[in-house]
Amino acid sequence: MDGGNQSVVSEFVLLGLCHSWNTQVLLFLIFLMLYIIIVSGNTVIMVLIVSDPHLHSPMYFFLANLSFVDMWLSSVTTPKMITDFLRENKTISFGGCMCQIFFAHFIAAGEMVLLVVMAYDRYVAICKPLHYSTIMNWQRCTGLVVTSWNIGLMHALSHLVVIVKLPFCGPRAIDSFFCDIPLVIKLVCMESFNLDILMNVDCGFVGVTCFAMLLISYTYILLTVRQSSKTGASKALSTCTAHITVVVIFFVPCIFIYVCPLNITWLDKFLAVFYSVFTPLLNPAIYTLRNKEMKNAIKRLRNIYMGYKGNT
Repeated sequence: MDGGNQSVVSEFVLLGLCHSWNTQVLLFLIFLMLYIIIVSGNTVIMVLIVSDPHLHSPMYFFLANLSFVDMWLSSVTTPKMITDFLRENKTISFGGCMCQIFFAHFIAAGEMVLLVVMAYDRYVAICKPLHYSTIMNWQRCTGLVVTSWNIGLMHALSHLVVIVKLPFCGPRAIDSFFCDIPLVIKLVCMESFNLDILMNVDCGFVGVTCFAMLLISYTYILLTVRQSSKTGASKALSTCTAHITVVVIFFVPCIFIYVCPLNITWLDKFLAVFYSVFTPLLNPAIYTLRNKEMKNAIKRLRNIYMGYKGNT
């Protein structure tokens, strides 16, 4: 083959989660319902935060961005997975495969940085309360969100530039429900050991760096909380517990898929489903069920709707 992408593979075959037709129909119904809940739940959070003046603060601004990111993280892979449950031939074009890889890593890396930004916001609020409004002004908040998107974009491009130029000449079967770098690399017509290491290092740099920064932030927060009053400490711990729960359920699957792969097919599939479906599903529940302000905002919105309905 000459230089450039000399791929003779125009499409890949996705083997999916299972082979039983009855099981696939059941999974179709389950994941369709979950996807509807993900989109509607995250949309409700964004609408609440934008429309309710009580939630116009940096913490909820970041939460609205997290809901937006979660909705798109699930949308990269879940709709394709749902429709494939009802198809006998589960194929994806070469271009579609590259798009899945690009957007999955773009959005996931952006979410990692956004979680660090949210931890920094809580650090400033709890550890430097007197300077909070000065430090976390709207210009800085917007800049931090834009930075998370830019880092995600650079991370995804660094993968795409390498992957798209690799020679693919068969086989073309991917043992998963979407295209992902570790699985696609196995199909290249060349020795892929060094490439595997390069991709793991690239993913590991973003993932491990963000995870370390999160640990540092929450360590400082917890040390500060120990010296606070019981009321303030209880409120701070409640907020931080929600954040830490989201961090754990998002980072743990990513670490075992990209940084320290276990190479166990069924477990890799489970982890991929977990971070692409269940993480975007759990985030709205965690933040709304544990957050008093969000629950009050839901009540206010419901009262407005009921009042409007009563007038009509």
